[in-house]
Amino acid sequence: MRAVVPPGRARLRDLAAASDPGLLRLAAGLRTVGAIALTLAVLGLSAVDVPHLVAGAIAAMVATFAIREKQRGPQAVTLALGLPVALAAVTLGAALRSHVVAGDLFFVALIFCAVYGRRYGDRGTALGLIGFQVYFLSLFVGATLSGLPELYGALGVAFLSSAVMRFAIVPETPAGTLERLREAFRARLARLVAAQLELLDAAGPEEVEKALEHLREGTARLHETALMIQGRLEDGTADESVARLVQRRIADAEVAAERLGLLLLTARSAERADTLTLHLPGAPVPPGGLLPVRDDSVGTLRRDLQALRLLVLRPVPGTAVSQLRNRLLGYRDGENLPAASPAVQDVFRGIGEAARAVLGLRIALDGPQDESDDTPSTARSREELDAEDAAIDAGEEGAQEPTGLRRPTTRAAVQVSVGSSLAIAGGELLSSQRWYWAVLTCWIVFINTASTGEILVKGYRRLLGTVLGVVAGIALAGLVGRHTWTAFAVVLVCVFLMFYSAPLSYTLMSFFVTAALGVLYTLLHTYSLSVLVLRIEETALGAACGVLAAAFVLPVRTDRRTDDLLAGVLDRLAEVTESAVDQLSGGPPTELLDKARDLDSALADLRAATQPLTHPVTPLRARRDTARYVVALLETCAYHARSLAATAELLPTHPSIAADPRLRRAGERILHNIRTVAAHLTDERSADEVETGPSIAALLEPGVPGVPRFGRVTDRVLRHLQRLDEGVVGLARPLGVAVRRPKG
Repeated sequence: MRAVVPPGRARLRDLAAASDPGLLRLAAGLRTVGAIALTLAVLGLSAVDVPHLVAGAIAAMVATFAIREKQRGPQAVTLALGLPVALAAVTLGAALRSHVVAGDLFFVALIFCAVYGRRYGDRGTALGLIGFQVYFLSLFVGATLSGLPELYGALGVAFLSSAVMRFAIVPETPAGTLERLREAFRARLARLVAAQLELLDAAGPEEVEKALEHLREGTARLHETALMIQGRLEDGTADESVARLVQRRIADAEVAAERLGLLLLTARSAERADTLTLHLPGAPVPPGGLLPVRDDSVGTLRRDLQALRLLVLRPVPGTAVSQLRNRLLGYRDGENLPAASPAVQDVFRGIGEAARAVLGLRIALDGPQDESDDTPSTARSREELDAEDAAIDAGEEGAQEPTGLRRPTTRAAVQVSVGSSLAIAGGELLSSQRWYWAVLTCWIVFINTASTGEILVKGYRRLLGTVLGVVAGIALAGLVGRHTWTAFAVVLVCVFLMFYSAPLSYTLMSFFVTAALGVLYTLLHTYSLSVLVLRIEETALGAACGVLAAAFVLPVRTDRRTDDLLAGVLDRLAEVTESAVDQLSGGPPTELLDKARDLDSALADLRAATQPLTHPVTPLRARRDTARYVVALLETCAYHARSLAATAELLPTHPSIAADPRLRRAGERILHNIRTVAAHLTDERSADEVETGPSIAALLEPGVPGVPRFGRVTDRVLRHLQRLDEGVVGLARPLGVAVRRPKG
């Protein structure tokens, strides 16, 4: 096994891929910093003054991060259209500088148009962002009509530099991004297997708790990467059938890895582990003890988990790798299972299923493999994968968008316009020169938010980051003094860190923005402690105006939004469950993967919307715990629904899986309960009750003597249905839905 350990360079690459999937944060930071540096270099050779250097740097940053399309052609068109928008914005900013009322009215109108433009997709969003930010730039550098020619030149250089970085130096292509995301998925899958090894070896209660937390984190990160891949498959692959194949293999690997973790947790517990334990932070460790350390089967289990991790990574092809793969795949059919308890033997079977998923993933991502060393069990796995690949077909679904003031972009445009008007009025009372900081904060807290609670949390994070950034800005300004190029170097570092940390922490991003501004004020000879304190005051005012506008102008309360999203998740859950059960019962095949992806996307939206309820500073502790519990239950239900869908997808091609018509009856109660909970969310007066009764397995007991009960695969399906049934019933209590107890 030592011969197949990846070299140090590959390990570093895997570490980078796992920490930054697709290297998206790194590429964004390098692209933006490179555009700014190139702009400064060109303008510096032209001997322009510092204000125009600052204007060029900010314009280069805006022109780079505003572009959101994934294809290079649309990116180029948007960037080309962005330049005239920027020139118009800076011209109007200079022309209206001395006309306070007219300038304020135009700024509010510009803000409305910029936010409303989001309804036209990525291009509308980018052009609105460029227009707003460049108008803000004109206020920041004090643009005048006489200085417009120099500003035009700086903007032109900035957009050209952004194009050079985007298309030549740090290019971004959908295929390249997708390839890096695939590597990230493999790296995170290997980390999840490492976390499972840690759980296997954990000794005391504290070690078990720590290992379980790593297992939860690894499972969540793997799922996050799977969603990122699914969102880029359409643009990153030229052939739709290839996209469907990769999507299928990613889903298989995710389900197999999560199931393996659950089986391992069950093996070291006194009872079958609840799937909720893998999804609820702080959930109690299942009762039980340690696996017998001196048991030979545990040593074999440890060895095979290490072998599985090596198969996930990029081992050097050879006989040793083939032997590892063949041994693990043999466990699928019960070959050579070590003498151990049934729970431990289930773990070995889970390793076999995970090895099969890794084989399918490797074929889908890397192409055909060497088959010369295949054992019969490995050959059967390949035949199954080939048959599944041939059966893959594509399908599409559409969705309706609300209209009028119910459309999110329209509502947000009205809200941010009102909030910005308040910010302008209040900001000018604080400072007639730098009132625009309040407007900028009000604008920013509305980006990627949809409820009052989300805006409140984002405003709080921005204020905290600004306060900390002011302290850092004071220190940095004292260090760089009046050294122009040293100051710009510090700004570049801050900008890179801002983009690199943005997806991780909005507070950190705000910190680096404010620290960079402190240095820019030094370059513009406007630095003072009072200016940075004013920055805090204007930020607090802007955040408050944003919250007030969100709370009183066409408000979307957090609980209403979460209820709507929760109902949407339940609808998607019902669709996946109904389609999977129908197909497992002998019904016609449907596009289960698309339905499962829709469920995952809906659950991701709900998870983001509940952040105000689960934030550590929320005073509503009971509500926070309820929100966490509900989301964890839904993640558990989604896992079992994905597992059902993955099993149903195997029906047409897998020789050991056959349809069982009795499953349709078992799914009726689950579907009724899901729809009952969803109906209660949309209408609290709903009188429907959640039903409980015999176990799902009992519903399949044959009524005729001599009829086979059910096989191993159907037994696995029943376990998923049972857990799904328990999860849905578990939702009733925290959501206030009545439960009908069984009679007798």
